[in-house]
Amino acid sequence: KGCARSMPTSGALDRVATVRGLKFFEVPTGWKYFGNLMDAGMCSVCGEESFGTGSDHIREKDGIWAVLAWLSILAHKNKDVPIGGKLVSVEDVAMEHWKEFGRNFFSRYDYENCDSADANKMMDHIRGIIANSAKGTIFGEFELDFADDFEYTDPVDGSVAKKQGLRFVFTDGSRIIFRLSGTGSSGATIRMYIEQYSADPSTYGNDAQESLGPIIKVALGISRLQEFTGRDKPTVIT
Repeated sequence: KGCARSMPTSGALDRVATVRGLKFFEVPTGWKYFGNLMDAGMCSVCGEESFGTGSDHIREKDGIWAVLAWLSILAHKNKDVPIGGKLVSVEDVAMEHWKEFGRNFFSRYDYENCDSADANKMMDHIRGIIANSAKGTIFGEFELDFADDFEYTDPVDGSVAKKQGLRFVFTDGSRIIFRLSGTGSSGATIRMYIEQYSADPSTYGNDAQESLGPIIKVALGISRLQEFTGRDKPTVIT
């Protein structure tokens, strides 16, 4: 039917959908957006950046289904392996995938309990950068394709969700995304998503944090996060 991911989630799915001729949807964070697509028969597989994955068989996140899906893949890959033979591993499956589609190195940095006023000042600063960044602008070693504050029009009910995340999308498929949550009295959480695409097979086995080094440097430079928040490292890295 189709597939969908939340906007901050790695863009690896986009490449598969394009090659396989599948309908593809990029939605805001929030499972309700997947629900609308599944109810309308437009999407059968979906996932979001906090590792929730599901299908239209129940319309919700289903960790057991995700595990069974991986077991099914491994069973199929190993169906012709003789007893005692070398089994195909998850790493082997990943490498096979990357050889066809390239690898999207991806990570999320969470800065928790930041001062809400300082966090909002940082987001306003980034909006200013976006407003003054035309296609072709160079950030470090990356050339900008476009930058915006993500907005989504639901293809089912026509509802519009605005200000869903500040994003910088580069011509090589790499991305930087900033989202703010929990801006109440207890403090705000700044989420910084970093993604760098590689079509170089020699890099596929590299550590993600090492490979993301150049674009992390760009993201911290754009946001001036340390200057606005006083944080020199994230609370959580995933």
